[in-house]
Amino acid sequence: MVSSTLPILRAPVERVNDWNEFHGHAAESCLREQGGRCMNCGIPFCHTGELLNGAASGCPLNNLIPDWNELVFRGNWKGALDLLQKTNNFPEFTGRVCPAPCEGSCVLGLTGEPVKIKTIECAIVDRGFAEGWIVPSPPKYRTGRNVAVIGSGPAGLACAAELNKRGHSVTVFEKSDRIGGLLMYGIPNMKLDKSIVQRRVDLLAAEGITFVRNTDVGHDYPVDQLMHEFDAVVLCGGASRPRDFAVENRNLSGVHFAMDFLRGNTIQLLDGTDANISAKDKDVIVIGGGDTGTDCVATALRQGCRSLVQFEILPQPPLTRASDNPWPQWPRIHRVDYGHEEVVAVRGKDPRVYSVKTTRFIGVHRLDGVETIDVTSSFTDVPGTQRIWPAQLVLLAMGFVGAEEKGLISQLGLTLNHRGVVPVDENKMTAVPGVFAAGDIERGQSLVVWAIADGRKAAAGVAAYLASACKSHKASLAVSLSL
Repeated sequence: MVSSTLPILRAPVERVNDWNEFHGHAAESCLREQGGRCMNCGIPFCHTGELLNGAASGCPLNNLIPDWNELVFRGNWKGALDLLQKTNNFPEFTGRVCPAPCEGSCVLGLTGEPVKIKTIECAIVDRGFAEGWIVPSPPKYRTGRNVAVIGSGPAGLACAAELNKRGHSVTVFEKSDRIGGLLMYGIPNMKLDKSIVQRRVDLLAAEGITFVRNTDVGHDYPVDQLMHEFDAVVLCGGASRPRDFAVENRNLSGVHFAMDFLRGNTIQLLDGTDANISAKDKDVIVIGGGDTGTDCVATALRQGCRSLVQFEILPQPPLTRASDNPWPQWPRIHRVDYGHEEVVAVRGKDPRVYSVKTTRFIGVHRLDGVETIDVTSSFTDVPGTQRIWPAQLVLLAMGFVGAEEKGLISQLGLTLNHRGVVPVDENKMTAVPGVFAAGDIERGQSLVVWAIADGRKAAAGVAAYLASACKSHKASLAVSLSL
């Protein structure tokens, strides 16, 4: 059973019983109708990718949305795919996990429902794979230049893909046992099936990119060797330091970072091992209200938790745009994400509790409960609102505070800025010539779509740097020959 509206989703009471993707595909007639709705727009904003009030307004990849929507409307799926791939290396990822800032800027959303751009995007690329239109396309020649990409998340893969298209030989280093970074281990399988990730990795490998797994550059692979063997290096290691907080009994057993929980669950699914952190038969509290927190909610529910609550220190957002959040800004409104929808369907109540602050963890050696207090919109404690919640598992999903400075970054002679990330110039190059950075490691925690955009920009910066170095070398050679 699936929903009757777009996007097409499997019924919550059905999908919580497995780890398969909850996405479905709409009928072609429905998708073509949505593509036709796009033609009712006078001046599109969906493709702009501007930052307004700290959030993306429109697509950061500047996808040619109205163009491929019209082609879908006309039934020209191959043409739509060609246009989609001009700006987006991995629409099968963004079509599944992107929050769709393009839809938040859709003109039709001013008076009604926005065009279901993300749904169409996913249908285009999935059809491309199904029809055999997407095949390996290695470059026709090689430049003789070698580039190392450190990290195989969306920024690293996009950067590698673009550099490889230009004929450079690219080696991607990944410290984990599988390629994909957060695409593989940070996003649950029901949101992004790992076979989808592996399919793209296999395609990139067939196009000539070399992948090196289980290698922590700076530890397993010396930095001196890296700088000697490669003409340029791109850091795409992400912003992996999770946000923590000082609260009484923080070190009790049973309190874990969200990414450790999600990673362990995916490893269990892929390898058939036991989960190192399990929610089964436990009272679970998720602290943090973002996408990672939602993923923890959905995962804990599938693991068979006894009870499930999600704390958010902020007040509940309004149901419609506030006056200080006008279109085409990203709408900061109350949403029911897939995990919340599932808890409501199975347990009868939304798991989220707003305007609440954790004051201490309770227990001796192991966690038994959590004490909270309500707070105002200015985060002032509300007297007399202390509560005790039973909990044997707490998952900290409060975001990330920046990159890991120890190891590779410090060995390269780089330092992090006040935001905890690697500073770069307009071409994504760091203070060390020939060393670039892309994605969360230089932007901070952000969306997959931004990571892809940053990876593409870094690739352009690397290509320009290598071209300039080649010209300098030829000029030097010409001078030496004339002497």
